[in-house]
Amino acid sequence: MNANELRSVQAPFKNRYKEQPDAAMITLRAEGRVGEGISCKLETGKALVEAGLHPGTGGNGFSACSGDMLLEALVACAGVTLSAVATALGIHLRDATVRAEGDLDFRGTLGVSKDVPVGFQKIRLNFDLDTDAPAEQLATLMRLTERYCVVYQTLQHPPQFQVANRVT
Repeated sequence: MNANELRSVQAPFKNRYKEQPDAAMITLRAEGRVGEGISCKLETGKALVEAGLHPGTGGNGFSACSGDMLLEALVACAGVTLSAVATALGIHLRDATVRAEGDLDFRGTLGVSKDVPVGFQKIRLNFDLDTDAPAEQLATLMRLTERYCVVYQTLQHPPQFQVANRVT
């Protein structure tokens, strides 16, 4: 796809978002389940992951959206961390489900409105735990899961970025 094709594909979306700003706001979701040992299983629906544009920005819907992948990474990391911390604390989890939802407004990423930020505006991380652990232990479990989840901490405290390119 070249720049003209991209503009052509995205033009109807940009026009719609200009006319109907609410149509540009979406919620992405990811879910994972703590698995055997220290793991978290995610259902992506794709055997090989190929990233592409979200259908709301002109994508065909056959490629993985990087926003979905970010939420999936958060769910996977939080699930693995939860499992590791529960294991370390001796907390038996009969079952645990981790869900992430993120709201973003496509007017930002498509340049429809300079007043709308590019990227997620809100992210919600939820844990459903099946355990007999007392409230005090659960509070410790959650505090340490947040503390040691790399993706969560990266999102909470964004790193300095260094962008480079080279022509080959």
